[in-house]
Amino acid sequence: MIDLRSDTVTTPSDAMRTAAADADVGDDVYGEDPSVNELEAAAADAVGMEAALYVPSGTMGNQIAARVHTERGQEALVERESHVYKWELGGFAQHAELQVRTFEGGENGCPAPERIRDGYVEEDLHRPGTGLVCLENTHNSKGGTAVPADEFAAAAEAAHGLDVPVHVDGARVFNAATALGVDPADLLAPVDSVMFCLSKGLGAPVGSVLAGSESFVEEARRVRKLFGGGMRQAGMIAAPGVLALENRHRLDEDHENARRLAADLDALPGLSVDEPDTNIVLVDTSDAGMTAAAFLAGCEDEGVLGSEFGDYTVRFCTHLDVDGADVADAVAAVERVVA
Repeated sequence: MIDLRSDTVTTPSDAMRTAAADADVGDDVYGEDPSVNELEAAAADAVGMEAALYVPSGTMGNQIAARVHTERGQEALVERESHVYKWELGGFAQHAELQVRTFEGGENGCPAPERIRDGYVEEDLHRPGTGLVCLENTHNSKGGTAVPADEFAAAAEAAHGLDVPVHVDGARVFNAATALGVDPADLLAPVDSVMFCLSKGLGAPVGSVLAGSESFVEEARRVRKLFGGGMRQAGMIAAPGVLALENRHRLDEDHENARRLAADLDALPGLSVDEPDTNIVLVDTSDAGMTAAAFLAGCEDEGVLGSEFGDYTVRFCTHLDVDGADVADAVAAVERVVA
């Protein structure tokens, strides 16, 4: 089975398994796990932040950031198709006690500065005020779009001009930096905090990282404990994460496989596929007369897995467990389905 549902389906390499078995460990709640400390230092350096915190999941990382940056009852300004809004169970309301105001991010999911300013609410006797702007790069629902550095910075600067902090859901931020040809630290320089996943395109079995200033991470560590994310001998899962960080240097391979997959699928009758920025390929099946559900059922029968992203939209996601031969086999399987 060629699994293109997500880049979360990767399995750990032999080197990662060995690193897990041999990891130096200690109690991370006391800050005594050397493998976790190594990962956090390397992760902070990779994104140009002062400090970093290892967390069990990307969702927890985003939720911690919202709690740290805001006061209860404030508004968070988010893109209406963003992961924090659509796919995190209303966590901003439940965990940080925020209300959410959405903006339209256009084709790549990033707001123009005027949308930030238009969405901003000033605190007064009757209104809680805007306490956070959350951006996403790459933007999952838009098809893994990589938001250019200048647009990204302009949105962050608009928020900061209103004294509002900016958090980035950067689950795949290394994909964005790779596609744009920029250093991740430069891309993220205008923002206050970022979460990125080790268990997506980087291939670790579990875990994400939340990074920001020293003071932000100090408070985030307390909130992680509050949310039940204080782990003990976590070096056994952090050690594979150290190796996963190195996989950020090979993401262009996934992007090339995605471009090839998109081009070959677009050539098939009834399918419409735009060239992807990164490793996410969105397929429109409407002209084939097939719903996404029917199309995916046929694909599964032919040995290919994908995700339903709309009534007539399917997502395929390339990753380090998929090579060029797999792409060719997947295209051949889809061709049989649409035939």
